[in-house]
Parts: sequence; C-alpha cells; structure tokens
Amino acid sequence: MLPLNARSCSWLPLSLALVLVPTAALAAPNKGDTGFLMISTVLVLLMTIPGLALFYCGLVRTKNAISMLMQVFTIVCLVCVLWMLYGYSLAFTNGGQFNDWIGGFSKAFLRGVTPSSEAATFSNGVYVPEYAYVWFQMTFAAITPALIVGAFAERMKFSALIVFTVLWVTFVYFPVAHMVWYWAGPDTIANAAREVSQATGLARIDAQNHLDVVLHDAGLAFQWGAIDFAGGTVVHTNAGIAALVGAMILGPRVGYGREPMPPHSLTLAMVGASLLWVGWFGFNCGSNLEANGTAALAMGNTFGATATAALSWMFAEWATKGKPTMLGLITGAVAGLVAVTPASGFAGPMGALALGVVTGGVCFFFCTAVKSALGYDDSLDVFGVHCIGGIIGALGTGLLVNPHLGGTGVAEYVSRPGEAVATYVMSTQMLAQCKAVLLTLVWSGFGSAIIYLVLDYTIGLRPKYESERVGLDLTEHGERAYNDL
Repeated sequence: MLPLNARSCSWLPLSLALVLVPTAALAAPNKGDTGFLMISTVLVLLMTIPGLALFYCGLVRTKNAISMLMQVFTIVCLVCVLWMLYGYSLAFTNGGQFNDWIGGFSKAFLRGVTPSSEAATFSNGVYVPEYAYVWFQMTFAAITPALIVGAFAERMKFSALIVFTVLWVTFVYFPVAHMVWYWAGPDTIANAAREVSQATGLARIDAQNHLDVVLHDAGLAFQWGAIDFAGGTVVHTNAGIAALVGAMILGPRVGYGREPMPPHSLTLAMVGASLLWVGWFGFNCGSNLEANGTAALAMGNTFGATATAALSWMFAEWATKGKPTMLGLITGAVAGLVAVTPASGFAGPMGALALGVVTGGVCFFFCTAVKSALGYDDSLDVFGVHCIGGIIGALGTGLLVNPHLGGTGVAEYVSRPGEAVATYVMSTQMLAQCKAVLLTLVWSGFGSAIIYLVLDYTIGLRPKYESERVGLDLTEHGERAYNDL
C-alpha cells in the first residue's frame, strides 16, 4: 500500500473540494504546492484550447471546422466569466438549507477572495492561496460544457449554444460540482473530532452534535462517501449524458446514414488528442493540490490507463473490422483518460492498466455496436467515450482503491483527529459510487433535457436546412477554415 495521506479520505471523495479558511494563525502556503497548482491550471487550459478544440475540429467536415473551434473557445471564455461572477460561490460555499444540492452567494463576484486568503488542501495544516484554487477549479468548469458540443457538432446554432452554456453550467454543472466536491475540510473535521475526544458529560454531547454538523457540511454525494479524484462524475459522466440527450433532441445531421461524413483532418485530431493527454496531467496530478507522492501516483496512472485503453481499442477494432486506425487509437486514448480521471490518485499502477484495458473495449463497443443499434447521431462519440468511460472509471475506482488490489485505501479523520486513517469496505464504497453515478445521470439528464427543450421551443436549436447543408462556418461565422488564395 502506498503511504497514506489526506488525499485519500472518506470525507474527501473528490480532489477538488476545498474549505476556505481564515488566514489568521495559518502557516504560509508552500511555494512548491502553489507553483504546482498554477502550472496544473495552465495545463488544463491547454487540454481545452487548443487540445479539445483541435481534436473536435479535425473530426468534423471541412465546412464545420471553424464552428467547432469557435464553439470551444467561446465556451471557455464564457464560463470563465460566469465562474468569477457566481459559479465559484455556488459550487464551493455553504448553501444553507439547500447545502446538500447547491452553495450560496457569499463568494459571488469573488467577494472576500484576496491574495492573502487561503484554501485547504487534503492534509492537515496545509493550504494554498485561494486564488490558485479558484482558477484551477475554473478550468474544470470550462472544459465540461465544451465536451458536450461534440455530440451535436455540425448542427446547432451558435446563439442557442451560448444560451445553453449559460443555463447548463448554472443549473447543472455548478450544483453537481457542489454535491460531489464541497466539504468542510480536514482541519475543520479534525478540530471537531478532537473536541469530542476531549470533552466529558454534557459537553461531550454538544461536541458530538458539532462534529455531526461539520460532517454534514458537504454536498450530498460527498456525504454518501463517494470518491472521485479528478472529475469522473462531475466532468465526464455529467457532460456525457447531457451530450446524449442533446444529440437525441436535436436529431441527426442532414444526410446522416446516407452520406459519408469522415473526419476532414485526422492529423489535427491526432495533435488535439496528444495535447489532451499532455494537459490531462494537470487535470489529474493537479487535483491532488499538493506536489507529493499521490500526485506522482496520479501521473503514472494517467500514463498507464491511457496507453492500455488506446491499445485495447485498437486491437478490438483490428479484430472486428480488419484494420487498426488512427481514429480508433486516439479515441481509445481519450476513453482511457476519462476512465482514469476518478481513479488516478486512488488506484495502483496495475489497477490503472487493467482499467484501461476494460475501458478501451467497452467504449469501442458502445461507440460502434450500441450506437448503430440505437441509431442516435452522437457526432463525435461524446456519450460512448465520456459518459460510459466516466461510469466505468467511477465504479472501477470503488474497486481499485482497495489496498488488496494495490489501491491507496480510503481514510477518515475522526478516529485519530489530525491523521488520515485507512479504511475500506467494498460494499459501502461501491454503494456510494453507484449512488453518485445515478445522481449525476438523473440530475444532468433531466436538467439538460429541460434546457434543450426550452431553447428549442423559444429561440430554436438548429439552423435552417440550407444553412446546415452549406456548413456552419459560412452561415454562422462568415469564415472558412481553409482558403485557396
């Protein structure tokens, strides 16, 4: 078993859930951890723009290449603004009577966030500048809706996309992030537990009541004990099910099933996928918030699961279709990245390799056989890669965290205040994982459907038939990706 630290705590199901604390009497943030988190933030931006943008751009037809670049870049800009205005507050503050589901507005407009304010990590007494944490979380919020657009690529109005993004991050992403990642923090829990251990008589009852309040100062899925290192539920399952709902409500592309619709540039797609892999180290390693052994473990798992998933997809495709393809190889790699995201800091390296093998084969099956059988037009296989990969990763994390399988184990702070004590009960953990996955599927599935339908019946989701035939580059943006001049 790897050395246990506060990162693998049963009260810490997600790598990104921090409690904000007053700066008085706290040690100054470690400069190494701060620099590590800031670099990780930039890497997550890299995986979105240009990574995801180029990956999606290469996979669509030439007449829609600019539209994909435009959509991803615009979403990033838009969500960054929303995050600063109110998203951070809704995701990572106490929401009062609605705290199980959503935060409040105490940090709206980043009120109270200063260069000297701090946010807790996953170790007692270790903090990072709050600004560093705010921006790191912001990049996660930005990439999630950008993932969705691949499902309805080549057939959604740009104006509708902007409104959809605002509504979706507000009513779907921010609540899910809060439910899974918000918690009271290691020192708050440890201090409350210490009060219980030191109190006697009636004072002990009061102290226990206070500890119960602290433990319940968390999002709903967090209270269940679900673990997710870097966003298998909040990012991938969340975006993946919203993508499927969108693809079904918008309907197939003009000519789908009757006309060839090959990627216009597998070269760009390969470059984009490679940048995704590079940026994903910021995603997974940075989610530890500290530059220590657990971050190094996340790095190795991000290598291993990605490589095996890419090979698994390639060999499955080779066996069933007769030839291995570049498209299959890079799609499998992305599926592996998705699946290892929740497990990256919990599974051992051999567990990550096994997770990649399973994910590559299963996602290939969903993106080919299942998609063909059901007939939906998920243009760039967002559901088959991100939703299915995210579910496999979330459930697999509950198994692979088992120390007997090489995992880190799950820990809690209450029994020995100030320390992370290893625990693991498979039935309990798997139940928590299943509940978190179902919560995400239901919240995002129904919430997304409502948003799509409201927009469809008001401003409309799709461009006119002729516009779609010509391509969104010209009709929506008046530009071409490539010119002969």
